[in-house]
Amino acid sequence: MVDTSSHQKAPEGPRYLPISEHGLIGDLRSVALVGTNGTIDWYCCPAFDCPSVFASILDADRGGSFELAASVPARTKQFYFPDTNVLITRFFTEDGVGEIQDFMPVSGESTEAERHRLIRRVLCVRGSVPFQARVAPRFDYGAQPHTMQMLGEVVVFQSMNTSLALTATVPVESDGPDVRADFKLAEGESAVFALDQVGGDVAPRGCPRFEAEEQFVATVAYWRRWLSASRYRGRWREMVHRSALTLKLLTYAPTGAIVAAPTTSLPEQYGGERNWDYRYVWVRDAAFCVYALLRLGFTGEAQAFVTFLTRHITPGDGRPSGPLQIMYGIDGRTDLPERELGHLEGHRGSAPVRVGNAAADQLQLDIYGALIDSVYLYDKWAQPISSDQWDDVCALVDWVCDHWDQPDEGVWETRGGRKKFLYSRLMCWVAIERAIRMAHRRGLPADVPRWRQCRDMIYRRIMQRSWSTTRRAFVQHEGGDVLDASVLMMPLAKFIAPTDPKWLSTLDALTDDLVSDSLVYRYDPQASPDGLRGDEGTFSICSFWYVEALVRAGRLDEARLAFEKMLTYANHVGLYAEEISHTGEQQGNFPQAFTHLALISAAFNLDRSLG
Repeated sequence: MVDTSSHQKAPEGPRYLPISEHGLIGDLRSVALVGTNGTIDWYCCPAFDCPSVFASILDADRGGSFELAASVPARTKQFYFPDTNVLITRFFTEDGVGEIQDFMPVSGESTEAERHRLIRRVLCVRGSVPFQARVAPRFDYGAQPHTMQMLGEVVVFQSMNTSLALTATVPVESDGPDVRADFKLAEGESAVFALDQVGGDVAPRGCPRFEAEEQFVATVAYWRRWLSASRYRGRWREMVHRSALTLKLLTYAPTGAIVAAPTTSLPEQYGGERNWDYRYVWVRDAAFCVYALLRLGFTGEAQAFVTFLTRHITPGDGRPSGPLQIMYGIDGRTDLPERELGHLEGHRGSAPVRVGNAAADQLQLDIYGALIDSVYLYDKWAQPISSDQWDDVCALVDWVCDHWDQPDEGVWETRGGRKKFLYSRLMCWVAIERAIRMAHRRGLPADVPRWRQCRDMIYRRIMQRSWSTTRRAFVQHEGGDVLDASVLMMPLAKFIAPTDPKWLSTLDALTDDLVSDSLVYRYDPQASPDGLRGDEGTFSICSFWYVEALVRAGRLDEARLAFEKMLTYANHVGLYAEEISHTGEQQGNFPQAFTHLALISAAFNLDRSLG
């Protein structure tokens, strides 16, 4: 019998858990971040880019959360159920061991998919453990009030735009607009909390223990079945597969879109202003996504993503051939207005909190190379592109030939004015070069003489104006001497031989200036002002690019050590935020797809080179 009497309150923890002290669960439409203390402190419903329901990671007082933990002092550990995205948080107390199994059932059936069910299954596995729960939603990033009604065994939280139903197998009581529960479990006993989006065709319904068990088993089976399609058999398989599982969690199933990260405004520096909304689809990530997915054998996901790109991003249906927008909503929308939420204090006081992203309006020429490279890879490794898709590619390449020599905001989306960045030129070269390859291999019609002339002009321009004789290195932009980690893509994109003397000299210069214990800074903001205050950490994707550049240069011992060091900066369940601070903390939006894509690529190429 479950004891529901009150118990000693657990000691107060810090107001904010570190970013890295979280695991991720999801249902291919949205995700939730679960802290190692058992609190869900980030959840947007019903989709990644919808307003939050729980956002205490951005404001401990106003953001809302779903707390669930042992109500006595406890040590905690968190891990994923093997080969799945089911998260287990364990509580070790004096009198017993309990655990929470957190997951979101993945359902293809339309009505159930609209339920967006989040299940928290609590078990006592040894002795006895008292627990306490508090469910405190704060709709629309904490800006919209809600009502709470207890209708029999169902609690309904209702705001103007969203309704959530909570059902539990233990008694809950009202606590203002929220609810709480205190209960004790003996060995072998369990309790279930289920949170559903309701309204329209989706009515509230309970989640009895047997159903929670069935959905747990089904969810485990789904993730294991999905992962079994992976062809990767090399070293570091566990980290590669965790990255793959994370990328799948960041996929929006209805359209095939993959978000850059599922969070907004997690700071790149505590107290700084580098806080951005990453819950959108960046064209830049396209080639990396397709490359990583195809390398591992996930052709279905690669096809869905390419379909999203060609449906929403390439020209046609009256859309202009350029300039393309650099990012899109998960449904393909182009309007992503940026605004600040002044009522939220930000993670650890790091304001502003932003939703939307004004960088959507920037000119970033590198996206053409990323997009066409992804189409090239898909055409080569998955299935041939259609005639309509080829017409779109031709229109894009023609636009690049006309416009590649413009200054732009560059790969890092700086807000310090447009420049003639090397990386932008490099990826324009990639766009034309990959299109020429496709035309030759498939015998497709194209103005190849013009394309070839333009491609070669870009090559000469980079070699002549982006090479610094004083630095003995390729530099960030024409007419400057600043080093930039984005040039690590030069050999990866096959622009320059990885053992070319100019490249090896560049690699040495980058190592001296931007690398710290295998971690790589994007650039020095003091030497190259980017229009923003404050510093930032090392960029994890650049650190994996560095590994790959070392691999291709034949410096395998250095590459392997750098890769192994990077693995130590992952969090306890193998996830990476965008950046790593000088003290080794994860910073920025979390987890970041780009980083996990680069991990897969680096592991694949390093493993292959090691033999």
